[in-house]
Amino acid sequence: MNILNIAAYRFVAVKDPAQLRAAFKARAAELGLKGTILIAPEGINLFLAGAAAKVEAFLQTLRADARFAAIEVKRSWSAEQPFRRLLVKIKREIVSMRRPKVDPGAAPRLAPEELKRWLDEGREVVLLDTRNQFEVELGSFEHTLSLGLKAFSEFPHATPNLPQALKRRPIVTYCTGGIRCEKAAPWLISQGFREVYQLEGGILNYFEQCGGAHFRGECFVFDERVALDPALHATGGAASRDA
Repeated sequence: MNILNIAAYRFVAVKDPAQLRAAFKARAAELGLKGTILIAPEGINLFLAGAAAKVEAFLQTLRADARFAAIEVKRSWSAEQPFRRLLVKIKREIVSMRRPKVDPGAAPRLAPEELKRWLDEGREVVLLDTRNQFEVELGSFEHTLSLGLKAFSEFPHATPNLPQALKRRPIVTYCTGGIRCEKAAPWLISQGFREVYQLEGGILNYFEQCGGAHFRGECFVFDERVALDPALHATGGAASRDA
């Protein structure tokens, strides 16, 4: 397990995406990293893998830019490189929702340990999975709700299908690493849902802090590992094959 995999994002104003793309691509290539970096006017989103020292060197370069100094990183390990190449792209959004008026991060975050405590206590809370349906079917929290999404951009169109009674109940949204909830949770608040939280760092952070408590199956990841178990080990999507 000598390949370090990182996932990170940061919502912050980026006025020089082309310049940033050139700098990121050159530095990642110099270090022999592979994966995907997305850059948009609203921020950056990256998935990279390589030798640990090289990945940490890239993060050091990234954090030297004040805009990304506070970026939060989720780490996992694999025996092989899970990406075939390095892609650095400029996009309209780092996660596509097509709702420019949504303010990312406007909903309160809920720490994984706090969510586990709520679930241990049997607290009445609605868990809303904001991921695509095929991801949900591979693994999700117990007693979760999902919207049958084919793509996250469908989320605003699907939320009217939620029972109106949920507007008076506490809701915790979750996704793989937290980025989709940065937009999904504020959107729900804008639609009249009164108490909405977003799981801080998503499923991957929950696995890291709490293991697999209250979670069934695996977490889909968008690389050749296919999915991770609660110990953050690659499974190749074994749960879907066994179903």
